[in-house]
Amino acid sequence: MAKSNLAVRLLTVAVVAPILLGTLFFGSHLGWYAIIFGASLVGASELFAMTHPADRVAQGVGVVSTGATSLALYFGTGDARILLTLIAAVTIVGALVPLWRLGRIEDAAIRILAGIAGPLYVGGLVTMLALLRRDQGSIGPPYVLFTLMVAWLGDTGGYFAGRFLGKTKLYEAVSPKKTREGFAGSIVGSICGALLAHFWYLPSLPLGNGVVLAAFAGTLGQLGDLVESLLKRSTGIKDSGWIVPGHGGILDRIDALLVVSPIVYLYTVWFGG
Repeated sequence: MAKSNLAVRLLTVAVVAPILLGTLFFGSHLGWYAIIFGASLVGASELFAMTHPADRVAQGVGVVSTGATSLALYFGTGDARILLTLIAAVTIVGALVPLWRLGRIEDAAIRILAGIAGPLYVGGLVTMLALLRRDQGSIGPPYVLFTLMVAWLGDTGGYFAGRFLGKTKLYEAVSPKKTREGFAGSIVGSICGALLAHFWYLPSLPLGNGVVLAAFAGTLGQLGDLVESLLKRSTGIKDSGWIVPGHGGILDRIDALLVVSPIVYLYTVWFGG
């Protein structure tokens, strides 16, 4: 069963990776943003299906808020008025929807907070991957690839280290299968992503900076993975969705990326690409 699932995972990567890389390096920044925007909408639909089960109207409002958040960040980055309006509008809408769609009083708190934070968590953080592609000009695509490799090589390193070396549970109450050995393997995988970037396609990123950035972002990215595991366990969901064969939902694939993307983007903002 495990071998079959691994084969499906690899096949999915073989199909999806060329599309992503082709758009990233040879398409326009708007083409890349279209992919990110679509991913944010799917991820939001998965998130609000967990926090607002059986309420399609509230889920739809959450998805629209997420899309608006992404659009405002991407097209209104230079205008503080747009960003302030975004923060106010998302907060007010998220807080008021549970009054309109009352549902169970017992879980109203999680629905209020999900409506406020969800659009920023999914739409805001993943959109920084599109801002990175646009704002860094010619080195934008290599920086995006670096970000993807830090997150996904971290996942890969954690998967194999945990599978073959894992003995000590990392945080059993949140994720029973994760081990400390797997966590260490994920950091090694992220650092390998930094080494590949410096020596292959992003030599402008100093080696020391890249390694430290990858280790820091990769560590927090794995904690982001645990956050999604906690969310799923608290709502009784095994996978956030089914859209990515062998990988579950979009959120299952971008949980670490949601944390790594803003860290790398903010690095370029503060220290230059």
